[in-house]
Amino acid sequence: MDLYYPSYLYSKKQFLKDYVLAVEKGVIQKVGPFAELRAQFPNSYVHRWENQVLLPGTVNAHNHSFQSLLRGIAADRPFLEWRDRSLYRYSPRMRLEDIYNGAVFAFSEMLQCGVTTVSDFFYLHNYGTESDEAIIRAAQDVGIRLVLARTMYDWDGAPEGYRETVSQAVERTKALARMHRGDPMVTVLPAPHSLHAASPEMIQAGYELAKELGTGFHIHVAEERFEVEEVKAAHNGLHPIEYLDRLGVLDERMMMIHGVWLKDSEIDLAGSRGAKLAYCPSSNMFLADGITDIPRMVKSGVTVALGSDGACGNNRISVLEEMRMVSLLQKAHTLDALCVNYEQAFEMGTAAGGRALGLPVGEIAPGCYADFFGVDLGDLSMQPLSASMEQLLPNIVYSMQPSAIQNVVVNGRQVYSSGDFLTIKKSRVLLKIKDTMDHLQSA
Repeated sequence: MDLYYPSYLYSKKQFLKDYVLAVEKGVIQKVGPFAELRAQFPNSYVHRWENQVLLPGTVNAHNHSFQSLLRGIAADRPFLEWRDRSLYRYSPRMRLEDIYNGAVFAFSEMLQCGVTTVSDFFYLHNYGTESDEAIIRAAQDVGIRLVLARTMYDWDGAPEGYRETVSQAVERTKALARMHRGDPMVTVLPAPHSLHAASPEMIQAGYELAKELGTGFHIHVAEERFEVEEVKAAHNGLHPIEYLDRLGVLDERMMMIHGVWLKDSEIDLAGSRGAKLAYCPSSNMFLADGITDIPRMVKSGVTVALGSDGACGNNRISVLEEMRMVSLLQKAHTLDALCVNYEQAFEMGTAAGGRALGLPVGEIAPGCYADFFGVDLGDLSMQPLSASMEQLLPNIVYSMQPSAIQNVVVNGRQVYSSGDFLTIKKSRVLLKIKDTMDHLQSA
C-alpha cells in the first residue's frame, strides 16, 4: 500500500488538509486523515508531497496525436486551407515510426500539463492496425491512460490512408478492442469521423459496434457551418443532430465532438437522449469555427467534457488551458460572468471527462484509478494564497502555469517528477521529432 500525503488534497469539491489517499494495484482504496490511514496501514510507504496540492488527473476528451508533428504548419488559414496544407499534405508521408514518434511527443507534453487520460481520435490507417498499435505502444511507453477512438472513415475526398470500407473498419476496430479488453490502461472504441467523412452505413456500423463492445462512440458534429449546410442539402433540410437521430444513433453512447453549429432544439434533443460533448474551445477559436453554446448544453443535460483537439489546430494540448478558455470564452460570448464558473470548468476537465469516457478517472475517491498530480503551492502562478485558501481553485483554473506541476501519477505509477519524465528520455523524444520532421520536409 502507498500513501500520498500532500499539504492539501482535493476530493468531493473540497481542499482537505492532513488527508492522504491510499493506493494499491493502480486503484485508490481509501481517502482519509493521515493519522487514521497510517494506523490502518502501518507498513505502507508514505510519499510526502510537501507544499503541494494533490489534484485529480485531467482528462483530454479529444485529441489527434499525430497532429503534434504539424504544429505551426499552415497556421492562421481558413479551415479547409489549413486542412489541405497541413493534414492532407503531410500525413500521407508519415511512416509507422513517425506515427509512434508523434504520439510519444503528444502524450509526453500532456503529462507535463497534468493530463493522465487522453482520448486519441486516430485516423491514419496507412498501415492497417499497425498504425493503431503504434499509438497504443506510445501510450504504454509514456505511461498515459489511453482511449483509442479508432476512426471509421470512408469519404473518397480524403487521403487514401484514411479510408476503409465499412467491413474493414468494423473488423479491425473489433479486433483491436478484443485484443486490449481487460487492460485498464487501454480502451478501444469506434469513432465514425463525421457526417461528411463517414457514410450513413459507416456511422450506423460504428454505433452497432459500440453496442456490441459495450462502449460509447465518438463523432465530429457541426464543427463548421458548411457541414450543416451539406447535411441539410443532402437530407431534406434535416440538421445534423436531427439526421443522426433519424439514423437511430442518438443516445447515451454518442460523444459528439465540437457541436458548434447546433440549433437550440438540437441541443435539447441531444440532452434528452443522454449524449455527451467533447468541447474544444481553443481549437474552435484557433480555426475560427465559432462558439458552442455551453450554458445551453449544460441546461439540456449534455455531459460536457474538455478536449484540446490536435496540436496543429490549438496549438497547446493542456486541459488546464481548456478549463480557462471554456470559462473566459463563454463569458465573453454571453456577457454573463456567471455562465461557466471555475468550479464548473474544473469539473469539465476532470470528473465530467471521466463520465463522458465511461472510466473511473478525474476524481480522488475510492474505486477510481490512481491518476493524479501535485502542484507546487509556491509557484508564482499559484500566488497569492490567503489563509482561507479561497483563491486556490480559481488560481488553478485561471492562472496556474505548467511550471507548477511537480509530480504526475498514472495508475499508481509515478511518471513525471520535478520536470523530468520517469518513463522516457526527453532528449530522445526531441531527437525523434527532429528525425520525423527532416523526413516530412524532404519527402
